[in-house]
Amino acid sequence: MRHTAAKALAAVAITAALTTVAAVPASADPTVTPAAKDIVGVGSDTTQALFTKFSADYNATIPATDTTTPRLYSWDATGTSPITPKTGGATIARPNGSGAGISALAANTNATLDFARSSRAAQATDPSTLDFIAFAKDAVTWSATVNGHAPANLTTANLVDIYTCAKTDWSQFGGTAGTIKAYLPQSGSGTRSFFLQALGNITPGNCVVSGPEENEGTDSAFTGNLDAIFPYSVGHYVGQLNGHTTATDAPGQLTLRNINGVTPLTATNTLNPAFAGGSYGRVLFNVVRDADYTATTTQGTALRAIFSNGGWICSTAGRNDIASYGFLNLPATGCGVIIH
Repeated sequence: MRHTAAKALAAVAITAALTTVAAVPASADPTVTPAAKDIVGVGSDTTQALFTKFSADYNATIPATDTTTPRLYSWDATGTSPITPKTGGATIARPNGSGAGISALAANTNATLDFARSSRAAQATDPSTLDFIAFAKDAVTWSATVNGHAPANLTTANLVDIYTCAKTDWSQFGGTAGTIKAYLPQSGSGTRSFFLQALGNITPGNCVVSGPEENEGTDSAFTGNLDAIFPYSVGHYVGQLNGHTTATDAPGQLTLRNINGVTPLTATNTLNPAFAGGSYGRVLFNVVRDADYTATTTQGTALRAIFSNGGWICSTAGRNDIASYGFLNLPATGCGVIIH
C-alpha cells in the first residue's frame, strides 16, 4: 500500500514538472562582464536561479544612464571554468556549492568577489571575518525515482541506516525489493552538508556515491535507476515546478518524499511550512566580508542596499521573487539579519 501511495504521489509531482519544462530558463551567468564596482557573487546551486532573477529585477531599478551605482550579478555553480567574475579581478576556478563559494570569498578581495550564496549556516571552520546574512527559508528532503522501489516515507532513523549503509535494501523500509543506491551531492554542497548534519552529523558509509550535481534529477546517475535516493532542496524543486528550469536544472524522474510522516509539499505544490519548521528546515544566507559590508564606501553602501533588512532583497519585490522561486519568506524582522 505504501509503495502504491508513493507511485501516486510521484506521478502527480512529475506531471506538474513536465508541464513547465518549456518555461523561462532557471539560471544563467551574467550576460555582460560585470564592472569592477559591481556587486558579484558565486556559490550555492540551490539559490543560483533565484539570484539570476534578483539580478535582473534589481538592476532594472537602476536607470540605464546611471554609470555610478553598482549593479548585482551572480555566477552559476556550474559551467565553464575558470571564470573572471568581474573586470580587473582575478581569474578563479568556478566555485560549485556553498562551501566552495565561501572559500573563494575568503580567498579573494572585493576586486574579484563581493558575496557568496550559501544554503548552509556558518560553521566553526568559516572565517570569523565573514557575515552570514539571512534572507529566506528552505528545507531538504530525500527524493527517489518515480515508479521506483522506494516507499513514500522514511524516518530519520531509516535515513541514517541508509546513509551509513547499515541497511541496503528497499524491502527493509516497506518498499519493493531492490538494492538501495544512495547518492549525495558534490563535495562543497551546502545541501549535502546540511542533510548530513540533520541526520546527526553522520559520516556516509562506503556504499554512498558522491558526485551528482545537487538539485538536478536529470543527472545520468538517475536514468533508469529504480533504487536511487538523493537529498533535494524542497524550495528549489518547487521553483522547478514553477517553470524555473533548464535542460539540466530540472527534477527529471526524481520526486520528493516524506520524512517522519510529514510531507515536504502542500497540496498545491508549495513548500510545506510544517516541514520547513522541523529539523529539515534551513535558513538561506548571503555571505559577505564584514569589513566590506560595514565600510562607508560605495561598495559598502551597495551591499547594504541589497542585503540588509532595509535592502532590496527584503523589499516587496525581493520577497515576491523568493516566493515565486519556491522558498518561504522570513518574518520581516528576520530578513537581512546577520547571524554570524
